[in-house]
Amino acid sequence: MKCPYCSHENTRVIDSRPAEDNNSIRRRRVCDECGKRFTTYEKIETIPLIVIKKDENREPYDRSKIEAGVLRACHKRPISINQINQLVDEVETEIFNREEKEIPSRVIGELVMDKLKNLEAVAYVRFASVYREFKDINTFMDELKKVLK
Repeated sequence: MKCPYCSHENTRVIDSRPAEDNNSIRRRRVCDECGKRFTTYEKIETIPLIVIKKDENREPYDRSKIEAGVLRACHKRPISINQINQLVDEVETEIFNREEKEIPSRVIGELVMDKLKNLEAVAYVRFASVYREFKDINTFMDELKKVLK
């Protein structure tokens, strides 16, 4: 690792521990040349994942799209940001555990709905109404009946 202060090539790791997110390693390093210390984070390189959209277009996976959809569904509901982050983490873990290079957006949407159904009913119905593109009140009522069972 090159020193960010003097650009010397030789640095040593003096401390390693899991980062706060538990998905990376935090390393404290010291430069052999100038003696300054700095921190690096090491994260596993994941396989680039492609999402197949409803119109068959393909685009790179973007966690922020899931977060944005869940945040909209949970707006003004008694759900903490930690619960939302945990839900998105769980969905992301399931997606990457499939070890596929491409995944249909439909699968991601269903995973999110399954998690929201267990978290909060109103947020689930909000997400489902947008995701499933309810065309009329009857399809909306059918979904509500499923939740009430």
